[in-house]
Amino acid sequence: MRTITRLSATTNARVKRLSISGGTSFRERVVPAIASPPISPAPSPQRQRAMRRARQAMRCLPFRLAFYREIDGQAMSSLQIAAPANAGRLSRTPLSANHTEDLLIWLIRLGVLRREVDGQGLTERVRLTPLGRDSIADWRDTIPPAGPLTRLSHWLRQHRPRL
Repeated sequence: MRTITRLSATTNARVKRLSISGGTSFRERVVPAIASPPISPAPSPQRQRAMRRARQAMRCLPFRLAFYREIDGQAMSSLQIAAPANAGRLSRTPLSANHTEDLLIWLIRLGVLRREVDGQGLTERVRLTPLGRDSIADWRDTIPPAGPLTRLSHWLRQHRPRL
């Protein structure tokens, strides 16, 4: 005789199944599960490294915290971001649409942003990912500026990744 224990997702109770030797019939007995708080696993080393890269990039790029909060709520295209009306509000320096698109592609590669999808496929608009939300969670008013060595390290990672 063997006992198989599994957790039932619908009832949140442990179900014990007993099989009788030589037979094919099964008997089930429901045992209430012990209530335990949900376990929040510690971030994996890969997740921590991705978070560190994302936060470094966000500190080095010209986008303000308002930019990340706005694309968390609604998707935006590079033309909308580079528009003169949004120049001072979303970025520290004026950006062209092409340069904005290059920066968005870099943030997509890092996992901070993702392209929005509609019924026809991918669009030119971007949204914030969960990694991006986690990256800005600790910043309240502004993104702290990066120092010269951090900026150099980020530039090398972005433009010369194989060095």
